[in-house]
Amino acid sequence: MQIKWNPAALLRAEIVLPSSKSISNRVLVINALSGAECAPNNVSVCDDTRVMLRALEEDSPTVDIMAAGTAMRFLTAYYAATSGSDKVMTGTARMQQRPIRVLVDALRRLGAHIEYVKEEGFPPLHVSGRALECREVALQGSVSSQYISALLMIGPKMKNGLTLHLEDDIISRPYIDLTLRLMRDFGAEAGWVGEDCIKVEPKPYTPIPFTVESDWSAASYWYEMVALADDEGAEVVLPGLYAESYQGDSAVAELFGRLGVTTLYDRESGCVSLRKGACVAGRMDYDFVNQPDLAQTFVVTCCMLGVSFRFTGLQSLKIKETDRMAALICELGKMGYVIRESEDSVLEWDGARCEPQADVAIDTYEDHRMAMAFAPACMKLGVLHINNPQVVSKSYPGFWDDLKSAGFTMEEE
Repeated sequence: MQIKWNPAALLRAEIVLPSSKSISNRVLVINALSGAECAPNNVSVCDDTRVMLRALEEDSPTVDIMAAGTAMRFLTAYYAATSGSDKVMTGTARMQQRPIRVLVDALRRLGAHIEYVKEEGFPPLHVSGRALECREVALQGSVSSQYISALLMIGPKMKNGLTLHLEDDIISRPYIDLTLRLMRDFGAEAGWVGEDCIKVEPKPYTPIPFTVESDWSAASYWYEMVALADDEGAEVVLPGLYAESYQGDSAVAELFGRLGVTTLYDRESGCVSLRKGACVAGRMDYDFVNQPDLAQTFVVTCCMLGVSFRFTGLQSLKIKETDRMAALICELGKMGYVIRESEDSVLEWDGARCEPQADVAIDTYEDHRMAMAFAPACMKLGVLHINNPQVVSKSYPGFWDDLKSAGFTMEEE
């Protein structure tokens, strides 16, 4: 399937964003571990969260998490620490190519019983739940923070608690802090006891009512649209976002300030207003180690604005839904932008151009963020074709409908 997008003549919109996927998926696991009888309020309706909900609600011996990497990691730890559970964890062909050895090895050192069904180091997994008694484990801090969060969330359920030592550089620290904050909301005693060590006491979770806030990651695409709009009066209002957010991706507000987008907070209504201003940045340098999910948005935005950049801390992009670094280089190359990768963690653009393809069609690589990060580019290109647009259902199912409500027009081809 392919769609063709044309930009809105004027950008004036109020958009109700989806709930935070990061919070939803964490709080669902914590809520289940607490023994709560009621689900959290306002959880995300995206694919990843629906998969998590189905797995937690159904008693099936096989758990197909499809393309949901978060669910694979969190539920592997959850089932490993749940006595009596016996599950085969599987997913899409791409999921079966995504490495999980680091998490499995750590869980095994804690006493978990996990076997690889096919290829060593990759799903599917056979997980037999049992009480985990070993207290301490070390893990590389430079791997996905979801591995770390998966271990932390089962800590209160472990007989002796958990002491987690993180080695090397720690990436995506805000996501770790998000997990700890949610754990404490449910009564856990958990926190940093050093620069690279986290301790979780063996204190059970307590069920509480919980309402999930809107998603700052989803907001990034609307910031991008305001930044790229030729309309000087462009404004987008986003309810349900807060300056004092649990989410590390709330950093998007400060970062887009460099690209000419002003953020206004209305604390009474809980709304954020994005307004167009002048882009003052001739170049942008930033380390995305703490906000890797924002990287695609800023790479595309900077190219469309002609702002050269050097973005570091992108090592986790290579193990996402696709190799996002390679995908960005390929798709922006179609549009005439020569992006360079180095050190498996750096993307940079010095303004170099090449001959663009005619009638560019962006491939999405089964990656929701590729579709959403590139869609606003039609505001500079005039029109943009996007292949397999349905991938947005992974985190933001209503994205295309929201574009239409903001005045964008679409043709299905």
